[in-house]
Amino acid sequence: MISVLITDDHPVVRQGIKQILETCKEIDFIDEASDGSECLNKILKRDYRVALLDISMPGRSGLDLLKDIKRIKPGIAVLMLSIYPEEQYAVRAIKTGASGYLTKSSAPEELITAILKAARGGKYITQSLAERMAFEFDTNADKPLHENLSDREMEVMCLIAQGKSPKEIAESMAISQKTVSTYRERLLGKMNLASNTEIIRYAIKNGLVD
Repeated sequence: MISVLITDDHPVVRQGIKQILETCKEIDFIDEASDGSECLNKILKRDYRVALLDISMPGRSGLDLLKDIKRIKPGIAVLMLSIYPEEQYAVRAIKTGASGYLTKSSAPEELITAILKAARGGKYITQSLAERMAFEFDTNADKPLHENLSDREMEVMCLIAQGKSPKEIAESMAISQKTVSTYRERLLGKMNLASNTEIIRYAIKNGLVD
């Protein structure tokens, strides 16, 4: 039987996922966490088979939390859930140790399929993600510039591309506006861009925003 920990800062989302998972007879225990700290505390106290992890939460990002989970309990299969399309974070998540990446628009049966596969030690990878990963690991391929960004720089870029202000970005990531500015300057330098307008244009061109 499979035990699952759902980590998301929105109670409505957690409840919706829980209702979906309750339809699967192979899942016998479902637990919830509202943030990264609660997630890690619960993982330290109980052996879950699968953890569902929202990639975008206040404070530490899901990718940062993923690294800690795999360090503390490497046997846990972690599936990343996100409102963002695969282009933004999927390859990064898999490279960091995730067993799969699903958007929150995925069908309920797809979520259950992913959990069952991850619980058995497999990886749930869509065809489009498989093609993206093949390109990513092709040493002869020209990688897009955003692949050179750190996880935090990537997060700032995506939020800028969504039209968020420095204050909104700082609040979303639980960092100071000065730190947001630092990440912005770094990503502009790495990507040879000069302004937020160019960031938005790049993000749209590369499918990083809907």
